[in-house]
Amino acid sequence: MTLPVSPPVEPMLSRAAERIPDGPGWRYEPKWDGFRAVVFRDGPDVDIGSRNGQPLQRFFPEILDPLREALPDPAVVDGEIIIATPRGLDFDALQMRLHPAASRVARLAAETPSTVILFDIIGQGADDLRSRPLTVRRDLLLAAITPNARVAVTPQTADLAEAGDWFTRYEGAGLDGIMAKPGDGPYRVGERGWTKVKHLRTVDCVVGGFRMEVKGGGVGSLLLGLYDADGVFHHAGHTSSFSAQERRELVQLLEPLTGGESFGAGRTPGAPSRWSASKNLDWTSVTPTLVCEVSFDHLQGQRFRHAARFLRWRPDRDPATCTYDQLTPAEAFRLADIVDLPDAGE
Repeated sequence: MTLPVSPPVEPMLSRAAERIPDGPGWRYEPKWDGFRAVVFRDGPDVDIGSRNGQPLQRFFPEILDPLREALPDPAVVDGEIIIATPRGLDFDALQMRLHPAASRVARLAAETPSTVILFDIIGQGADDLRSRPLTVRRDLLLAAITPNARVAVTPQTADLAEAGDWFTRYEGAGLDGIMAKPGDGPYRVGERGWTKVKHLRTVDCVVGGFRMEVKGGGVGSLLLGLYDADGVFHHAGHTSSFSAQERRELVQLLEPLTGGESFGAGRTPGAPSRWSASKNLDWTSVTPTLVCEVSFDHLQGQRFRHAARFLRWRPDRDPATCTYDQLTPAEAFRLADIVDLPDAGE
């Protein structure tokens, strides 16, 4: 049997925007926080390509049979692999799956099973569907997929108010934001034809250390911390959004504080892993007295997923008051409340 679209396929991408676009023709979906996955089903064979075309199927064996059950044969669909927990989506658990040991992958597949959320179909039977409008592909996707406990179709709406409600309501569950897509648009591989609107929040953090630039002699990044309910200071992330002049000035600002105890009792920065083995993780601690306000787009557990953006210094703020209480805790989370997962349980 021949697939209607041959692998590898570079998925369609998105551009960031500050606001959810409004106007006729837009379709809105939750933005899932996981691994992008283009799935090729050809008879008993199921191949999963990552965003850069690398195979993922060996790392997620628990979704292969569910995909065989859910997809028509043959078919090519686009979606996201996620791991849902009672407190939201867990991206760290996804990263742990990319392990060379099959025994480790099998154990994690049983302990923290993944789910595939599908949002597009680009091939079915003998038909390459990429030139069809999104609204047509959406109807074909809904007709073609048989959801089960591990495979679901993302919700979609043309109602801006409903999209705004999703944007707010699903934030605590770890969803990234909202995707906006032109309803009449084709599927353009590798092009940024969709729009993503991500959450952006601010928080006051304490500077607990810094890393120097590899070249240039200035401060490369500030290491940020927050206090937990017991008063323990934990590394929460970093910010590096400084000009060359500001990096040099930071050296002078931090020099009197260098060497002070900061993250010793709590979570510390720079723990080596297979993800960071090639990076220079050396850092210098400082007495935690400086407070700054930063913006961030996503909180993963108790740390910022991406680099936070420095906004301003807060000399009026007592460092001890910079706690995790500033951040809204995630509510109890059921994936089945967002998507149709037959027999998914609680």
